[in-house]
Amino acid sequence: MSSRHDARGDCRASTAAGLRLRPLRVEDQDAFLAAHRTMAAEGFNFGLGLQNDMSWGRYLEALEEGRAAINLPKGMVPAPFLVADVGGEIVGRTSIRHVINDFLASVGGHIGYAVLPQHRRRGYATEILRQSLVVARAHGVKRVLVTCDDNIASIAVIEACGGQLDSLVPAEPGAPSRRRYWID
Repeated sequence: MSSRHDARGDCRASTAAGLRLRPLRVEDQDAFLAAHRTMAAEGFNFGLGLQNDMSWGRYLEALEEGRAAINLPKGMVPAPFLVADVGGEIVGRTSIRHVINDFLASVGGHIGYAVLPQHRRRGYATEILRQSLVVARAHGVKRVLVTCDDNIASIAVIEACGGQLDSLVPAEPGAPSRRRYWID
């Protein structure tokens, strides 16, 4: 995943032309639920807060409540949840947290993002993170914490966007450590 960056390492533009972050819409239901199932097969929770018995309309309301910090479940923080759209197709998603709690300070960070398997290795992850940084900074987050598992692709994306490794956090027994990066 290549990107151009300035002397500070900030990713300014990626090879993922046309990608834009946007809120979920009513008409996204089928595509988003398919993406959620695809990522669940990899053990990743694509649809944050999505429950099996939840209607699509209620899910969209819950995302808006999460953005506006209304009726947040215990342990949750305000966060816009946006999908990454390329030409009308959902290729990934991001959750951008304006504040972090103790759990997020250890393993989640300010930004959590994902790219669907069929869309990987096209620069989308770098562009999702780049645009997520813009949103985080617009909400007053000056120093952004991003974490990842110990995998080469995630490390490359975060470092391309200026991430400086802070620490490794031990994970559950048998799982790889989480890498914690700060982006100024």
